[in-house]
Amino acid sequence: MNPTVRPSVPEDLDALVELLLDAVADGASVGFLAGTGPAEAAAWWAALGPSVAAGTRLLWVAEDAAGRLLGTVSLVREEKPNGRHRAEVAKLLVHRDARGAGLGRRLLAHAEDAARARGVTLLLLDTQTGSAAEHLYRSAGWTPFGTVPGHAATPDGTLADTTYYYKRLDA
Repeated sequence: MNPTVRPSVPEDLDALVELLLDAVADGASVGFLAGTGPAEAAAWWAALGPSVAAGTRLLWVAEDAAGRLLGTVSLVREEKPNGRHRAEVAKLLVHRDARGAGLGRRLLAHAEDAARARGVTLLLLDTQTGSAAEHLYRSAGWTPFGTVPGHAATPDGTLADTTYYYKRLDA
């Protein structure tokens, strides 16, 4: 499998909904609870449209040769004048069928490269403490800088800790 990473287009909405619902069904703490339906997920993705159009959120998808979306990642640029050197990596999602093949690492590297190309020198992200994503971030050179106990609920409603990470791109 050698997925292509490309900017998302409006026609990706249904596949993005599927990716989000797959992550929630798998127990990922990505902002949604069990029982989230396609309409709620679609409304969330659609609400990102203005920030994508404005260029403050860059949104990419990874698709296989058949055009099936297997993953996504966003880079959210800071709009305040004193923070334009930083951005947040958000909603790195890989479909369960595509995990373990390096796609998460590839999407993360794509976001990092895009940030560098735009003069961003500091990236931030957060993830559920103890999640599989933590291994990815640590092995990709990200540095943890704090954990907030009970910060976010998992899909089943259990409060879970969140660990925050940063990565300097100018080092």
